[in-house]
Amino acid sequence: MARSPTKASQEGFVRSVTLVREQVASFDKYPFSIPAIRNLHTLELHPKVTFLVGDNGAGKSTLLEAIAVAAGFNAEGGSKNFRFTTRSSESELHAALRLGRNARRERDGFFLRAESYFNVATYIENLDREPGRGPSVGPAYGGRSLHEQSHGESFLALAVNRLHGNGLYLFDEPEAALSPSRQLSLLKVMDTLVRTQRSQLIVATHSPILMSYPDARIYALDADGIAPIEYEETEHYQITKTFLADRSRYFKHLFSDEE
Repeated sequence: MARSPTKASQEGFVRSVTLVREQVASFDKYPFSIPAIRNLHTLELHPKVTFLVGDNGAGKSTLLEAIAVAAGFNAEGGSKNFRFTTRSSESELHAALRLGRNARRERDGFFLRAESYFNVATYIENLDREPGRGPSVGPAYGGRSLHEQSHGESFLALAVNRLHGNGLYLFDEPEAALSPSRQLSLLKVMDTLVRTQRSQLIVATHSPILMSYPDARIYALDADGIAPIEYEETEHYQITKTFLADRSRYFKHLFSDEE
């Protein structure tokens, strides 16, 4: 008889993110001046999937990067063992964050971000070229150079082959590399990681496809701060739905000569 999952196995690895406000020198200085960051106190994370959504400049990638660095990941992406800097640009936010940890600890982890994915792929290839290095790391990423595939193919190959489960995974705008059909493929990868491999995901995204994942928590970051929101109430869902239902109405306003 299969055993029922224990309470510990159903918990995420990080239950909350707290901004230690007394460690912030000034809320008038970036990134603390961003409304979503300035109004951040404690963010309760879903044990399975948490989405950070919002317009460009709302702070979702800035917050996700800070969570990743606070959790021990390289700022440009990769696993906790990756240590490289192409151009140091991370904010000071991570130093003022405190992660509320559960007793269960992750056995795997990866920070996957579209913005610096090329740098991560290059780092992986360079590891294989180091003299005296042991077995090739390539097979762990699908056995084919990530640079010899399209951006979307290599991005998905990494997700399928490298993310082993029982891990903490952070994705920053993964849809930037993926067609709609590949976004559906990534949803399948996410579901496998969460439902059968006991992982926890934190995802910053604009994609209404990705953020539709069932039983997830969505936080909207905007000029008023950061707050939970239902999927159907997100701007991403509403604009996409109304545009597809009647795109001519949008064209009438978008292409009008009137101001």
